[in-house]
Amino acid sequence: MTTDLEQQFEFLTEIERLREVERQNLLLDGSRVENSAEHSWHLALYALVFAPYAPSDVSITRVIEMLLLHDIVEIDVGDHPIDEPTDWEAVAQAEDRAQRRIFGLLPEAQGHRLQALWQEFEAAHTADARFAKSLDYCQPIFQTLCAVSPPADHLRVVRENLTTGRATSLRERFPEAYAAACSLIDGQTVSDPDFAARLAFLSEADRLKSVLRASRIASGARYENSAEHSWHIMLYGWILAPHSLSEVDVSRVLKMLLLHDLVEIDAGDVPIHSNLDAAALRQIEETEKAAAERIFGLLPDAQAKDCLMIWQEFEAAQSADAVFAKSIDRVQPVLLNIATGGGSWVAYDVTLPQLETRVGVKIARGAPKVWDHVRALLLPWFTAQGRL
Repeated sequence: MTTDLEQQFEFLTEIERLREVERQNLLLDGSRVENSAEHSWHLALYALVFAPYAPSDVSITRVIEMLLLHDIVEIDVGDHPIDEPTDWEAVAQAEDRAQRRIFGLLPEAQGHRLQALWQEFEAAHTADARFAKSLDYCQPIFQTLCAVSPPADHLRVVRENLTTGRATSLRERFPEAYAAACSLIDGQTVSDPDFAARLAFLSEADRLKSVLRASRIASGARYENSAEHSWHIMLYGWILAPHSLSEVDVSRVLKMLLLHDLVEIDAGDVPIHSNLDAAALRQIEETEKAAAERIFGLLPDAQAKDCLMIWQEFEAAQSADAVFAKSIDRVQPVLLNIATGGGSWVAYDVTLPQLETRVGVKIARGAPKVWDHVRALLLPWFTAQGRL
């Protein structure tokens, strides 16, 4: 009989493929196209940062959940640029089939809840869904307008979108964003200083998409980056929350996992198996603290303070929410290493006792049943390699 954990891990493994779905947009530095997983993470950050502009009846937690889920169907149907001739009815039907297949991998009650959220987002009949849709329209626009050197064709698409396309809805649903976009495309500055500060923070956050980690994506094609990793572990935290040792507030766990790696923009990723000495670890800790103050300091003061406190709580790992979030942060790389024939375990010559000390203890502290499940999955590899 298939257990809930087995179904949940099947879902979490399947959605990893969203990293390989390419979009039309470029990263802000123009170095490559954006993928749908890191786009979904960035949108969740948009929701948190632009929360003060949401209508009073909007739940930002539900908006974040919708945005984490909304593009998962692209695993089956791909991304469709808005400026290309497309049979949108056929796409809608294909996406509906995709969501039923993918969310159907989960335990029934959980799958139905995610299905309902996805359908609510698509219908855009609720206040939460309308704000989520507005953010989904905004991010590609600002991704172009805030770029170092946006292609002329991308600027054309943005202008058409704002004047005759779906983004015209922003005039009523998110007027501050519409005004900011119109100013930028006309070569002017954003007049609202708080909006401009938030946009500067979100543009800086785009750099997390270029921070590479020690693990490769499941296909082995490339190393994962910290933005798509953050998206994936937010889904891990959400889906695996029922297995937390202590009761947790999932909305706070999601915020911690959304923000936790932003410091890597300055500090870089530090592989857990890198065997750094105490002095090096202290230096990294100081660098990350300074990075948190600089990066969150780009936001308006009250929001900067809130985000910094969430990040500090995660780092301290004393509250139930932070303990669970820290545990989940250790789970996903294990699955990637299994998928890629050992991955960073080979690169760092890791043994099972080392993994249990560096990773297992941390996972078991917040989610012991999850560690028992993951350990059973990884044990055959360590046994075959003689790394016991």
